[in-house]
Amino acid sequence: MMKTIYDTTGNFINRELSWLEFNQRVLEGALDAANPLFERLNFLAIVSSNLDEFFAVRVASLGDQILAGLEKRDPSGLLPQECMAQIVERAHGIVEGQYRCYRNSLLKKLRKENINIVNPKSLTKDQKKFVKDYYLHKVFPVLTPLVVDQGRPFPLLRSRELYIALLIKGVETHLFATVQVPKVLPRFVEVPSATKDREFIMLEDLITLKLPDLFQGHKLAAAGFFRITRNADLDFDEEGAEDLLEAIELSIRQRKWGSVIRLEVGKGFHKDLLAILKEELEITEDKIYEVRGPIDLTFLSDFIKLKGCEHLRYLPFQPQDVPELIREKDIFKAIQEQDILLHHPYQSFQPVVELVKTAARDPQVLAIKQTLYRVSGNSPIIAALAQAAELGKQVTVLVELKARFDEEKNIHWAKHLEEAGCHVIYGLVGLKTHCKVLLIVRREEDGIKRYVHMSTGNYNDVTAKIYTDIGLMTVNPQFGADASALFNMLSGLSQPVNLNKFTLAPAGMREKFLQLIEDEAHNAQKGMKAVIVVKVNSLLDKQIILALYHASSQGVEIKLIVRGVCCLRPGLPGVSETIAVRSIVGRFLEHSRIFYFYHGGEELVYLSSADWMPRNLDRRVELLFPVENPDAKEEVKAILDIAWQDTVKARILNAKGIYKKVDKRRKKSVESQDALCERAVAQSTREKARLQERLEGSFHPVTAGAEMQGFTGMK
Repeated sequence: MMKTIYDTTGNFINRELSWLEFNQRVLEGALDAANPLFERLNFLAIVSSNLDEFFAVRVASLGDQILAGLEKRDPSGLLPQECMAQIVERAHGIVEGQYRCYRNSLLKKLRKENINIVNPKSLTKDQKKFVKDYYLHKVFPVLTPLVVDQGRPFPLLRSRELYIALLIKGVETHLFATVQVPKVLPRFVEVPSATKDREFIMLEDLITLKLPDLFQGHKLAAAGFFRITRNADLDFDEEGAEDLLEAIELSIRQRKWGSVIRLEVGKGFHKDLLAILKEELEITEDKIYEVRGPIDLTFLSDFIKLKGCEHLRYLPFQPQDVPELIREKDIFKAIQEQDILLHHPYQSFQPVVELVKTAARDPQVLAIKQTLYRVSGNSPIIAALAQAAELGKQVTVLVELKARFDEEKNIHWAKHLEEAGCHVIYGLVGLKTHCKVLLIVRREEDGIKRYVHMSTGNYNDVTAKIYTDIGLMTVNPQFGADASALFNMLSGLSQPVNLNKFTLAPAGMREKFLQLIEDEAHNAQKGMKAVIVVKVNSLLDKQIILALYHASSQGVEIKLIVRGVCCLRPGLPGVSETIAVRSIVGRFLEHSRIFYFYHGGEELVYLSSADWMPRNLDRRVELLFPVENPDAKEEVKAILDIAWQDTVKARILNAKGIYKKVDKRRKKSVESQDALCERAVAQSTREKARLQERLEGSFHPVTAGAEMQGFTGMK
């Protein structure tokens, strides 16, 4: 890549530090008193889950670079060891903030709601009896104490599992032992209460109370909680593997015993226990995180399931019916009438499920082809594909085995589909297949038709309720031909050439984006209106960033909505003065990828499975597709506009790399996800009223209040 005048270290934000700032914004969701209490607990759980993956993958990879002696600076100018030092400092700060929020705010709020996590020393007589019975019948049978001595070596500890470390008094020396806190049991256990309060004891505290029974005849010198995180970055020779499925299964087994990246210990962890762990796990002081509270706060998300606490959760939102499918119940006829845009979770994911189910049962359907990246645990789409194969249809499914942390689940589904008679493929060597495409080939009176569904997100009926994604259904022959070419590439040797509508990565998508950005720069240079609006999860591709800097220097107005990592630095004089960056962290996970280019008034709108990252543009099979139907295009533009107007959940990135709240002075308060919920309700209600009008032959105007019936906001 040619070096440009914009290619200096001060123009880029470090990727890892930007990610930590994203997690800080998630933490702000827990700190936000406007959010319901259980939702604040859930945000705190997400912070923990995010940090787990960050350490297991990103920090582990950086550690490997340091061990290999890599001295290459990243675009922001940091060497690996310099980056690691800053990560350690920032991560410690986030963890401290996380536990401060838990102790000083959320625990107190829980107590005000008569929900208490009790100190094991303060149990009543009845509670002690309950704990004894619960321990004997449910906990004790699954405990395995492991003592270390001459005949029993230090155990292999599992990553991200909670343990109790113990020192057992001996005649001459103390013995070290561990007890794993069983993951198969609830992390917090409700105990009987003599008052109206609901009281819970942490499972690890319950076990600690019974440690003398577990080690009868021995005295305990010390006990404490700890947890390790191991390197989870899969490393295997894909090209040399004769069987990709077997190679990944082996790598998953090896992942369980990767090098230790982080050690979390409870407050006041005994120095002798810590010394043993440091020696046996071969870790340094900077990898140790002492926390003042329960280790691993992911359990906090389980509070949402507590019954009788509806006021502590978001008001339930029911994904709305798509207007086109209110008018026409036959999904194939509805798609024939016009392209159908679906915006999840504001609109229901059920039409996607029904499309596959209907195709499976329809005798006129000849073939179904689909890519699967992440699916739910009890996927109705998997069931429909299996049924289609059993009914004699030609079913081809690409199951991406390398979807990180979903490898085992995908291997299971791949085997299940093969047993049902589906032709299962695993994609191209060296590339993850990340595009989301469904192709249905159907025999009709006027010939063979190809129905296509494409999306920015996964075919997952569970995450579709909490991730924002956009899908498009069409019977446009050009989309159908492109989808066939894509599947032929994935299953055979053909290379798609002269595609009509699709742009694929790694062959062509980067060049397409660069050309679209350059076209706006060229128009701005000529004094024409030039605008780029983009919504992605991550922006860290250097070539794309440099192209945006060049476009900005020519006067292109650039609006970027980047939920997570953003390595671009906006507002730099002469470099990015016309670039503004916002991030939205709200009730739903922002996941859709949308690209808008003014293009001399033509207004090009695209959707994609790809973010602006090197891995998406160079090492994955990704799809970029245009939205051409006028109604659908206007809807996507409206979605972008509403997101940009957010003044509540949005944060603005400044030139220093700091995210600030929106200055609300003289501005209308807009919570974009709330507004999009209301928009979906209004559209669905209006269409149902029109249908009722046609059925009754009379007109009944829909009032604003009727449009919003059933939804009055998030809180």
